[in-house]
Amino acid sequence: MGFYDRYILPPLVDMACGAAPIARQRGKVVPEASGVVLELGFGSGRNLPHYDRSKVTRLYALEPSPGMLVRARRMAAGADLPVEVLPETAETLSLGPASVDTVVVTYSLCTIPDPAAALEGARRALKPGGRLLFCEHGRAPDEAVRRTQARIEPIWKRISGGCHLTRDIPALIQDAGFNIERLETMYLPRSPHWAGFNTWGVALPG
Repeated sequence: MGFYDRYILPPLVDMACGAAPIARQRGKVVPEASGVVLELGFGSGRNLPHYDRSKVTRLYALEPSPGMLVRARRMAAGADLPVEVLPETAETLSLGPASVDTVVVTYSLCTIPDPAAALEGARRALKPGGRLLFCEHGRAPDEAVRRTQARIEPIWKRISGGCHLTRDIPALIQDAGFNIERLETMYLPRSPHWAGFNTWGVALPG
């Protein structure tokens, strides 16, 4: 990992992920988490304020990026609920089968190198009756926007830590063995359409 990825990129990503429209999106899904929770891509802990303390008993905060781990551990240390940081990738999840009640993933599937493997691991980790709560940006429904996404993505990935603009989030979730129970979409306000098409909802393991 180079100087840019370790020291420059993490604060830039953290600042972008703290924007008000994104915070409002987090507030639409994260409060639904309950029981033992696994969060994929904890980052600097932007989701932490949105968890309902009366419903969550423990949070496993998965964060593989060395540049983000310092922020993740600092946030976990000051949290008012039990948080355990897992410095590993979602594709190689160490939690055993049927070990969590809820999986939360927000603005991370765009960057995870193998999102299919990550989602399959998350599905295995869910207990029977568990739920996946997701909120992501990705492939837009409008052809003109999709063309822009495809044109920008090669450069965008290099400067944004591997963030993909064209991933079809619902398809990824379904292909990993989930049934989508609720799905909502919108373009985020004050965001370019090529980066701001959001998909969020709830999925159940099939």
